Amino acid sequence: MSEAIECDVVVIGLGPGGEHVAGSLARAGLRVVGVDERLVGGECPYFGCIPTKMMVHAAQKLRDARLVEGRAGSAIVTADWKPVADRIRDEATDDWDDQVAVDRLVAAGGTFARGRGRITGPRTVTVTAKDGTETSYVAARGIVLNTGTAPAAPPVPGLADAPYWTNRDAVRLTELPASLAILGGGAIGCELAQVFATFGVRVTVVEASDRLLPPEEPEASAAIKQAFEDAGITVLTGARAQQVSHDGSEFTLDLGESAVTAERLLVAAGRRANLGDLGLEHVGLDPQARVLDPDERMRVADGVWAVGDITGKGAFTHVSMYQADVVIRDLTGIDGPWADYRAVGRVTFTAPEVGSVGLSEADARERGITVRTATGDLGTRGWIAEDPGPIKLVADADRGVLVGGTVVGAAGGEILGMVATAVHAEIPIATLADMHFAYPTAHRGLQTVLRALLD
Repeated sequence: MSEAIECDVVVIGLGPGGEHVAGSLARAGLRVVGVDERLVGGECPYFGCIPTKMMVHAAQKLRDARLVEGRAGSAIVTADWKPVADRIRDEATDDWDDQVAVDRLVAAGGTFARGRGRITGPRTVTVTAKDGTETSYVAARGIVLNTGTAPAAPPVPGLADAPYWTNRDAVRLTELPASLAILGGGAIGCELAQVFATFGVRVTVVEASDRLLPPEEPEASAAIKQAFEDAGITVLTGARAQQVSHDGSEFTLDLGESAVTAERLLVAAGRRANLGDLGLEHVGLDPQARVLDPDERMRVADGVWAVGDITGKGAFTHVSMYQADVVIRDLTGIDGPWADYRAVGRVTFTAPEVGSVGLSEADARERGITVRTATGDLGTRGWIAEDPGPIKLVADADRGVLVGGTVVGAAGGEILGMVATAVHAEIPIATLADMHFAYPTAHRGLQTVLRALLD
């Protein structure tokens, strides 16, 4: 191994946040080395947000077309997966090629190193290329970690030896199976379940918790379960797989008192942080850590910053990008603002959408907040909203402000913007309730719920 190369910053992992840090610091004149052994851009553009939302969008087109009957005439709808697969390959992922992203980093003035990056000393990173060649870099200012997560599989007997799919396989599909079992009823499992069911696949969702979307409000979970059952999706909650087997043509999930069989099995049971063998011990961090706990400047050790899923602050692209901006400010000498997670929003792109921000009712009560809640229903606008759903707002009654909210509906993620602003800025509920809400927009449904919090 040759003498270490000097630079200012090494970024290990070029997901959305890491790529943003590397490119921005390079444009600011710093000597930046970006390291990744996988695709530059991370999970989102190749296996997550972008291709899956193409799938969701396509499924929505089918649902819309099927609503023509009785409302605007008649239509014959024939589902075809090929245009979806073609768009994902050609438009979203460049056939899973990251050359455009690599070129973008280099054009910004950064250096790209393809390989496995590992911390080997304070401010020192060694990159091992696929051919075994090692190159070390010494970063004068420090190291930024953005190594992301990978699909996790529960320790179910037989699962490890079975040819199951994860989201990474699902977005590459060129042909759909006749039937699909999904192990996991979280955001990924629910989005993909509805997509494939809309395209004619017989889908069964198996969730160990007592409801779908366990982190969300129970009212949201109930709305999605009803939408799934209306669409012919079988939902099995409170069900744990005891054994998985594959006979060469179909999977069988033994659930104890019952069993599920399907042509294919998709495992969407969570994700694990890519922190193994990263050399964390060389900077005083626990090498067995499941997540890294950053301070408000995203620092996790002297000369080390972390962004994205590995921080445990929300496994969302927008959180990673937000944290990246904090790191950029810290490394370029800009005095804040620093990280604040009061109003982290998330959207599950089912039909109806589930948009949530801040604290759930249960979370708020656990924190000792004097909680007051109120609910409403976008379904009262059924003549204009095809996906009715509940609104739930969570207030700190002592301070008279919102601390969380959930909106379920066709525009749930968009309506959420107003709630997120209210939570982040701590706008008094009395001020919000007295605003003008244009009629008959979807967000008008918030006003009734806000006023109920004041009664």
